[in-house]
Amino acid sequence: MGFGNLHNFNVVLFIFFLIIYLCTLMGNLLIIFLVSVNVRLQSPMYYFLCHLSMSDLVISTNIVPNMLGAILFGGQKMTYLGCITQLYFFSGTTVTECFLLPIMSYDRYLAICNPLRYSSIMDPKFRISLSLWPWLLGLTLNFSIVLPISNFDFCHDNIIDHIYCELFPLQKLSCSDTSGVELEVFLFSLPMFIGPCGFIVGTYAHIFHTIVKIPTTTGKHKAFSTCSSHLIVVGTFYGTLTAKYMIPSKGHTLLVNKIVSLLHTVFTPFFNPIIYSLRNQDIKMALKKVCGQ
Repeated sequence: MGFGNLHNFNVVLFIFFLIIYLCTLMGNLLIIFLVSVNVRLQSPMYYFLCHLSMSDLVISTNIVPNMLGAILFGGQKMTYLGCITQLYFFSGTTVTECFLLPIMSYDRYLAICNPLRYSSIMDPKFRISLSLWPWLLGLTLNFSIVLPISNFDFCHDNIIDHIYCELFPLQKLSCSDTSGVELEVFLFSLPMFIGPCGFIVGTYAHIFHTIVKIPTTTGKHKAFSTCSSHLIVVGTFYGTLTAKYMIPSKGHTLLVNKIVSLLHTVFTPFFNPIIYSLRNQDIKMALKKVCGQ
Protein backbone atom coordinates (compact mmCIF):
# COMPACT_ATOMS: atom_id res chain seq x y z
CA MET A 1 0.00 0.00 0.00
CA GLY A 2 2.96 2.37 0.32
CA PHE A 3 1.75 5.51 2.08
CA GLY A 4 -1.93 4.71 1.64
CA ASN A 5 -3.09 7.50 3.97
CA LEU A 6 -1.32 10.24 1.99
CA HIS A 7 -3.34 10.09 -1.27
CA ASN A 8 -3.22 13.89 -1.72
CA PHE A 9 0.58 13.83 -1.83
CA ASN A 10 1.08 10.78 -4.05
CA VAL A 11 2.56 12.68 -7.01
CA VAL A 12 4.83 14.80 -4.80
CA LEU A 13 6.10 11.74 -2.90
CA PHE A 14 6.57 9.83 -6.17
CA ILE A 15 8.70 12.62 -7.68
CA PHE A 16 10.69 13.05 -4.46
CA PHE A 17 11.53 9.35 -4.06
CA LEU A 18 12.18 8.96 -7.80
CA ILE A 19 14.80 11.73 -7.60
CA ILE A 20 16.32 10.10 -4.50
CA TYR A 21 16.47 6.73 -6.28
CA LEU A 22 18.05 8.15 -9.45
CA CYS A 23 20.63 10.01 -7.36
CA THR A 24 21.33 6.78 -5.45
CA LEU A 25 21.94 4.93 -8.71
CA MET A 26 24.15 7.67 -10.13
CA GLY A 27 26.14 8.17 -6.91
CA ASN A 28 26.93 4.51 -6.31
CA LEU A 29 27.58 3.76 -9.99
CA LEU A 30 29.87 6.79 -10.15
CA ILE A 31 31.96 5.48 -7.24
CA ILE A 32 32.25 2.05 -8.89
CA PHE A 33 33.21 3.71 -12.20
CA LEU A 34 35.81 6.04 -10.66
CA VAL A 35 37.48 3.20 -8.74
CA SER A 36 37.54 1.09 -11.91
CA VAL A 37 39.17 3.71 -14.17
CA ASN A 38 41.43 5.63 -11.77
CA VAL A 39 44.70 3.94 -10.82
CA ARG A 40 45.01 6.03 -7.66
CA LEU A 41 41.73 4.60 -6.34
CA GLN A 42 42.57 0.95 -6.98
CA SER A 43 43.54 0.24 -3.40
CA PRO A 44 41.88 -2.12 -0.88
CA MET A 45 39.96 0.71 0.81
CA TYR A 46 38.21 1.73 -2.41
CA TYR A 47 37.81 -1.89 -3.49
CA PHE A 48 35.70 -2.54 -0.39
CA LEU A 49 33.89 0.75 -0.95
CA CYS A 50 32.83 -0.58 -4.37
CA HIS A 51 31.29 -3.61 -2.69
CA LEU A 52 29.42 -1.32 -0.29
CA SER A 53 28.10 0.61 -3.31
CA MET A 54 27.05 -2.64 -5.01
CA SER A 55 25.20 -3.70 -1.86
CA ASP A 56 23.46 -0.32 -1.70
CA LEU A 57 22.45 -0.65 -5.35
CA VAL A 58 20.93 -4.09 -4.74
CA ILE A 59 18.98 -3.09 -1.65
CA SER A 60 17.70 0.13 -3.23
CA THR A 61 16.71 -1.45 -6.55
CA ASN A 62 15.06 -4.34 -4.74
CA ILE A 63 12.77 -1.97 -2.81
CA VAL A 64 12.30 1.41 -4.47
CA PRO A 65 10.81 0.63 -7.95
CA ASN A 66 7.93 -1.37 -6.46
CA MET A 67 7.50 1.26 -3.74
CA LEU A 68 7.25 4.00 -6.37
CA GLY A 69 4.40 2.13 -8.07
CA ALA A 70 2.61 1.73 -4.74
CA ILE A 71 2.98 5.46 -4.02
CA LEU A 72 1.83 6.64 -7.45
CA PHE A 73 -1.16 4.33 -7.82
CA GLY A 74 -2.14 4.07 -4.17
CA GLY A 75 -1.09 0.42 -4.09
CA GLN A 76 0.87 -2.16 -6.05
CA LYS A 77 0.05 -5.80 -6.77
CA MET A 78 2.74 -8.34 -5.94
CA THR A 79 2.71 -12.12 -6.21
CA TYR A 80 3.41 -14.24 -3.15
CA LEU A 81 6.67 -15.47 -4.73
CA GLY A 82 7.62 -11.88 -5.55
CA CYS A 83 7.01 -10.88 -1.95
CA ILE A 84 9.20 -13.68 -0.53
CA THR A 85 11.90 -12.94 -3.14
CA GLN A 86 11.94 -9.27 -2.19
CA LEU A 87 12.20 -10.21 1.50
CA TYR A 88 15.06 -12.61 0.73
CA PHE A 89 17.19 -10.07 -1.14
CA PHE A 90 16.43 -7.36 1.39
CA SER A 91 17.53 -9.49 4.34
CA GLY A 92 20.46 -10.88 2.32
CA THR A 93 21.95 -7.47 1.49
CA THR A 94 21.41 -6.36 5.10
CA VAL A 95 23.45 -9.35 6.32
CA THR A 96 26.08 -8.61 3.66
CA GLU A 97 26.56 -5.04 4.88
CA CYS A 98 26.68 -6.28 8.51
CA PHE A 99 29.83 -8.22 7.65
CA LEU A 100 31.23 -5.83 5.03
CA LEU A 101 31.48 -2.83 7.37
CA PRO A 102 33.76 -4.67 9.88
CA ILE A 103 35.99 -5.73 6.98
CA MET A 104 36.31 -2.07 5.97
CA SER A 105 37.26 -1.17 9.55
CA TYR A 106 39.86 -3.97 9.55
CA ASP A 107 41.32 -2.53 6.35
CA ARG A 108 41.68 0.88 8.03
CA TYR A 109 43.21 -0.79 11.09
CA LEU A 110 45.91 -2.45 8.99
CA ALA A 111 46.61 0.72 7.00
CA ILE A 112 47.04 2.94 10.08
CA CYS A 113 48.29 0.57 12.80
CA ASN A 114 50.45 -1.71 10.66
CA PRO A 115 51.37 0.30 7.54
CA LEU A 116 54.64 -1.50 6.79
CA ARG A 117 52.90 -4.87 6.40
CA TYR A 118 49.68 -3.50 4.93
CA SER A 119 50.47 -4.26 1.28
CA SER A 120 51.74 -7.76 1.99
CA ILE A 121 48.77 -8.70 4.20
CA MET A 122 46.06 -7.08 2.07
CA ASP A 123 47.20 -8.68 -1.18
CA PRO A 124 44.71 -9.17 -4.06
CA LYS A 125 43.92 -12.79 -3.13
CA PHE A 126 43.17 -11.97 0.51
CA ARG A 127 41.21 -8.87 -0.53
CA ILE A 128 38.96 -10.86 -2.87
CA SER A 129 38.31 -13.58 -0.29
CA LEU A 130 37.41 -10.96 2.32
CA SER A 131 34.92 -9.32 -0.06
CA LEU A 132 33.29 -12.61 -1.10
CA TRP A 133 32.51 -13.85 2.42
CA PRO A 134 29.91 -11.14 3.25
CA TRP A 135 28.01 -11.92 0.03
CA LEU A 136 28.10 -15.68 0.64
CA LEU A 137 26.95 -15.26 4.24
CA GLY A 138 24.23 -12.83 3.18
CA LEU A 139 22.83 -15.19 0.56
CA THR A 140 22.90 -18.28 2.81
CA LEU A 141 22.29 -17.26 6.44
CA ASN A 142 19.01 -15.46 5.77
CA PHE A 143 17.46 -18.71 4.55
CA SER A 144 16.95 -19.54 8.23
CA ILE A 145 14.66 -16.50 8.48
CA VAL A 146 12.96 -16.48 5.08
CA LEU A 147 12.04 -20.20 5.00
CA PRO A 148 9.96 -20.14 8.21
CA ILE A 149 8.22 -16.97 7.02
CA SER A 150 7.40 -18.61 3.68
CA ASN A 151 5.62 -21.38 5.62
CA PHE A 152 3.22 -18.95 7.34
CA ASP A 153 -0.49 -19.64 6.86
CA PHE A 154 -2.30 -16.54 5.58
CA CYS A 155 -6.02 -16.54 6.25
CA HIS A 156 -6.65 -12.80 6.68
CA ASP A 157 -6.77 -10.14 3.96
CA ASN A 158 -3.98 -9.73 1.40
CA ILE A 159 -3.24 -6.01 1.94
CA ILE A 160 0.25 -5.18 3.20
CA ASP A 161 0.17 -1.68 4.67
CA HIS A 162 3.88 -1.09 4.23
CA ILE A 163 6.37 0.10 1.62
CA TYR A 164 7.70 -3.41 0.84
CA CYS A 165 7.31 -7.05 1.92
CA GLU A 166 8.83 -7.30 5.36
CA LEU A 167 8.47 -9.43 8.49
CA PHE A 168 6.45 -7.00 10.59
CA PRO A 169 3.52 -6.51 8.15
CA LEU A 170 3.55 -10.19 7.11
CA GLN A 171 3.12 -11.16 10.75
CA LYS A 172 -0.03 -9.04 10.85
CA LEU A 173 -1.54 -10.96 7.93
CA SER A 174 -0.67 -14.44 9.17
CA CYS A 175 -2.97 -16.63 11.24
CA SER A 176 0.02 -18.76 12.27
CA ASP A 177 1.84 -18.37 15.58
CA THR A 178 4.65 -16.00 14.59
CA SER A 179 6.19 -15.56 18.05
CA GLY A 180 8.77 -18.27 17.33
CA VAL A 181 9.91 -16.56 14.12
CA GLU A 182 10.07 -13.19 15.87
CA LEU A 183 12.22 -14.69 18.62
CA GLU A 184 14.41 -16.35 15.97
CA VAL A 185 14.87 -13.02 14.17
CA PHE A 186 15.82 -11.34 17.45
CA LEU A 187 18.30 -14.09 18.38
CA PHE A 188 19.67 -14.12 14.81
CA SER A 189 20.08 -10.34 14.81
CA LEU A 190 21.74 -10.17 18.23
CA PRO A 191 25.09 -11.82 17.34
CA MET A 192 25.10 -10.16 13.92
CA PHE A 193 24.83 -6.81 15.68
CA ILE A 194 27.06 -7.39 18.72
CA GLY A 195 29.79 -9.32 16.85
CA PRO A 196 30.48 -6.85 14.00
CA CYS A 197 29.91 -3.82 16.24
CA GLY A 198 32.29 -5.18 18.87
CA PHE A 199 34.90 -5.84 16.18
CA ILE A 200 34.50 -2.30 14.77
CA VAL A 201 34.79 -0.74 18.24
CA GLY A 202 37.91 -2.81 18.94
CA THR A 203 39.64 -1.89 15.68
CA TYR A 204 38.85 1.81 16.07
CA ALA A 205 40.10 1.79 19.66
CA HIS A 206 43.46 0.63 18.29
CA ILE A 207 43.23 3.13 15.41
CA PHE A 208 42.57 6.13 17.70
CA HIS A 209 45.34 5.01 20.04
CA THR A 210 47.73 4.96 17.07
CA ILE A 211 46.50 8.32 15.73
CA VAL A 212 47.12 10.01 19.10
CA LYS A 213 50.78 8.96 18.87
CA ILE A 214 51.27 10.55 15.42
CA PRO A 215 53.56 13.56 16.04
CA THR A 216 52.24 15.95 13.37
CA THR A 217 48.80 17.56 13.21
CA THR A 218 48.68 17.00 9.45
CA GLY A 219 49.34 13.29 9.91
CA LYS A 220 46.63 13.03 12.56
CA HIS A 221 44.12 14.84 10.36
CA LYS A 222 44.92 12.69 7.33
CA ALA A 223 44.61 9.45 9.33
CA PHE A 224 41.35 10.51 10.96
CA SER A 225 39.82 11.73 7.68
CA THR A 226 40.16 8.24 6.17
CA CYS A 227 38.13 6.81 9.08
CA SER A 228 35.48 9.48 9.68
CA SER A 229 33.40 8.65 6.60
CA HIS A 230 33.32 4.98 7.51
CA LEU A 231 32.31 5.79 11.10
CA ILE A 232 29.38 7.92 9.88
CA VAL A 233 28.18 5.11 7.60
CA VAL A 234 28.56 2.57 10.43
CA GLY A 235 26.56 4.76 12.82
CA THR A 236 23.75 5.27 10.30
CA PHE A 237 23.53 1.62 9.29
CA TYR A 238 23.62 0.08 12.75
CA GLY A 239 21.39 2.81 14.19
CA THR A 240 18.54 1.99 11.79
CA LEU A 241 19.21 -1.74 12.18
CA THR A 242 18.89 -1.45 15.96
CA ALA A 243 15.60 0.43 15.71
CA LYS A 244 14.25 -2.07 13.21
CA TYR A 245 15.22 -5.48 14.57
CA MET A 246 16.55 -5.18 18.12
CA ILE A 247 13.25 -3.67 19.33
CA PRO A 248 10.36 -6.20 19.25
CA SER A 249 7.57 -5.38 16.79
CA LYS A 250 5.21 -4.54 19.68
CA GLY A 251 7.38 -1.50 20.29
CA HIS A 252 6.72 -0.21 16.76
CA THR A 253 3.81 1.76 15.44
CA LEU A 254 3.07 1.34 11.73
CA LEU A 255 4.26 4.87 10.93
CA VAL A 256 7.50 4.44 12.90
CA ASN A 257 8.18 1.15 11.13
CA LYS A 258 7.70 2.78 7.72
CA ILE A 259 9.99 5.69 8.63
CA VAL A 260 12.75 3.40 9.93
CA SER A 261 12.36 1.24 6.81
CA LEU A 262 12.76 4.32 4.61
CA LEU A 263 15.92 5.34 6.46
CA HIS A 264 17.40 1.87 6.05
CA THR A 265 16.43 1.09 2.45
CA VAL A 266 16.15 4.48 0.72
CA PHE A 267 18.13 7.18 2.48
CA THR A 268 21.16 5.20 3.70
CA PRO A 269 22.08 4.01 0.14
CA PHE A 270 21.50 7.60 -1.01
CA PHE A 271 23.75 9.23 1.61
CA ASN A 272 26.62 6.71 1.60
CA PRO A 273 28.20 7.87 -1.71
CA ILE A 274 27.67 11.50 -0.70
CA ILE A 275 29.43 10.95 2.63
CA TYR A 276 32.41 9.24 1.01
CA SER A 277 32.61 11.73 -1.88
CA LEU A 278 32.43 14.93 0.18
CA ARG A 279 34.95 13.76 2.76
CA ASN A 280 37.47 12.10 0.44
CA GLN A 281 40.00 14.13 -1.51
CA ASP A 282 41.05 11.21 -3.73
CA ILE A 283 37.49 10.70 -5.00
CA LYS A 284 37.10 14.46 -5.55
CA MET A 285 40.32 14.57 -7.58
CA ALA A 286 39.31 11.50 -9.61
CA LEU A 287 35.94 13.08 -10.36
CA LYS A 288 37.57 16.37 -11.45
CA LYS A 289 39.96 14.44 -13.69
CA VAL A 290 37.10 12.55 -15.36
CA CYS A 291 35.08 15.76 -15.79
CA GLY A 292 38.13 17.49 -17.26
CA GLN A 293 38.66 14.70 -19.78
